[in-house]
Amino acid sequence: MKLEGRVALVTGASQGIGQACALHLARHGASVALAARNQQKLEELAAQITGSGGKAAAFVMDVADEGQVRSGIKSALDEFGKIDILVNNAGITRDQLVMRMKRADWDSVLNTNLTSAYLLIQQVIPSMLKQRWGRIINIASVFGQMGQAGQANYSASKAGLIGLTMAIAREVASRNITSNAIAPGFIETSMTAVLSEEFKQNAVKQIPLGRVGTPDDVANAVTFLASDGAAYITGHVLNVNGGMLMG
Repeated sequence: MKLEGRVALVTGASQGIGQACALHLARHGASVALAARNQQKLEELAAQITGSGGKAAAFVMDVADEGQVRSGIKSALDEFGKIDILVNNAGITRDQLVMRMKRADWDSVLNTNLTSAYLLIQQVIPSMLKQRWGRIINIASVFGQMGQAGQANYSASKAGLIGLTMAIAREVASRNITSNAIAPGFIETSMTAVLSEEFKQNAVKQIPLGRVGTPDDVANAVTFLASDGAAYITGHVLNVNGGMLMG
């Protein structure tokens, strides 16, 4: 899974799955454009990567803001000259039963989790088309496949991301650009850390492998899909869920 000479842009790179993806991609030789809202965390991660002999740069970006997406991508292209790999990882939750869910919470989750992916893909596609090589990897969720009570907005955004993945795959396949999604199950991140211990224990009971996943489990899958080893895979949803959902 060698990625020397490739440039990857990872959103939500300041923590959790995004941070792990950035570290793994850099470890396999890619230069990494780190995008998120927290400048301090991004700069610390960039320093960690460069300190290990890799190449990385931080780009402060709220992916729900179209202006920031446009300017952030332009800055990344100015810095690295191209973007070969896009990892749409940024995401938020605003959980509530649908009968009580505020429209603002619906809109913010859809904008951050789904619309941002459309905006970022639209901005990086010209670079990929020009070089006739690209990897688009969208981080969806098992709950975009099976639903989850109290997460109508989140589940809808992730289901939409899967549909977007497949549509883009059909649009750009002739230019040697692949588009795939990864659907993580229960992963130990700051997003899941706030859940009760009882909820976590019940969740583990639903996982045949008997453990919660780690950000590295997802990052390994991202690195594979970004590599030449996955050149004949597109429009696919790769489940990384410990067997929580099969089929």
